[in-house]
Amino acid sequence: MAEDNSALSIKRSDIVYRHMHDPALLRYYYKIKTISNINIKNFELSGTSPTDIFIGRYNYPNVYVGPLVPPEFGDTSVLGTPERWKNLSIEKIVEFRSKLVRGMYTVNANDVDKNRTVQQIQELAMAEKFEDASINFVGKPIIKLELHDEVQPFGPSVYMKNLEISNIKAEKNIEKMFFDYDAKASTALTELYNKNIEVSKLQRAFSAGLFGTKNKRKLVPTRWSITAVDDTLSKYNLSEVKNYDNIDAIHAYFNTSLDNRWLIFFVPGNWQYESMEAWWPKTIWNENGSNISIYSSYESYYGRKTYAEIGGCYYAARLAVTEKLQQLNKQAIVLILREVHEGYTMPVGVWNVREHVRETLTNEPLILNNINDMFNIIKERLSIKPESWVKNGKLLADLYKQERL
Repeated sequence: MAEDNSALSIKRSDIVYRHMHDPALLRYYYKIKTISNINIKNFELSGTSPTDIFIGRYNYPNVYVGPLVPPEFGDTSVLGTPERWKNLSIEKIVEFRSKLVRGMYTVNANDVDKNRTVQQIQELAMAEKFEDASINFVGKPIIKLELHDEVQPFGPSVYMKNLEISNIKAEKNIEKMFFDYDAKASTALTELYNKNIEVSKLQRAFSAGLFGTKNKRKLVPTRWSITAVDDTLSKYNLSEVKNYDNIDAIHAYFNTSLDNRWLIFFVPGNWQYESMEAWWPKTIWNENGSNISIYSSYESYYGRKTYAEIGGCYYAARLAVTEKLQQLNKQAIVLILREVHEGYTMPVGVWNVREHVRETLTNEPLILNNINDMFNIIKERLSIKPESWVKNGKLLADLYKQERL
């Protein structure tokens, strides 16, 4: 039945054999497994949603909205909480995220007060914990191979006829901001962030149009909401960080995760920030390349006016480093060097950057004396030579010139 509903041109046995080595087949395989648990005959799906939702961006403002629901019951909260995924493999993340079936229902992003389905999506986004849900759908489940750098994976999609959810208990702090029609969305986000509401939950609530003044609330595509929240919260942190004294020595933090190597420097000076990424051949953003591709995005003390070249990862990492600077009560020049090796077979969302930068900054830093020590650490911990980083970025090149002068 699974093969009939996925229009496969290869046998499932081939997928099982090859999926560990092909990221597209890996995700495809788990989507097919999910379909076998859906009641296709009666066009119905029931399960416990981790209260995760997805709002598309295609044809905005007329977009598809819907819940993410697995065909199983119980505590599914881990499926929608990327803050809990740091120690999981890519295969494991794809395996359990592919359990989530995306319901799709077309609405106008501005109709947050007029549509019952939208109100149900908002209730899910506001929920305190996982909730039972049931989707009646039309047509066959859709399997479409998609890879997104911002968004975590999910399983098949279905066109939703209607949605039923149990009586939901709202998270009290989010509910309070939902009923505050005078507060701006940025105010709601920062107040909830200060109450230690998880960033992923804030992104979901922002996407569902729960915040903002009465007449400005609207649905926000999931990909946009993730970056918007990271950007808003990190700017809020920076408004405090820029009042702190400069850090008094060079701090170097190192970590490895998901075959990514992270080297983060805090250098004495007023706030500047650059994030650099080096993608090995056969990784998803350099799949057909024969050489390592290096990308970078930078901002001065006064920020930047254009969207970062490396995308949402830039803002996710900026949130994590500003949190650390707040803990230290210091400001600094911040440089992130990220090597993405072949084991990182597919993107799993920018949560990976936010959470692994956070994790890296919990390690004990090396205290360095000068710029030459920075270059030596790069040689020791990373595969790419310092000269290549200097050539492709700004901050390291500036620091190198200052050292020579």
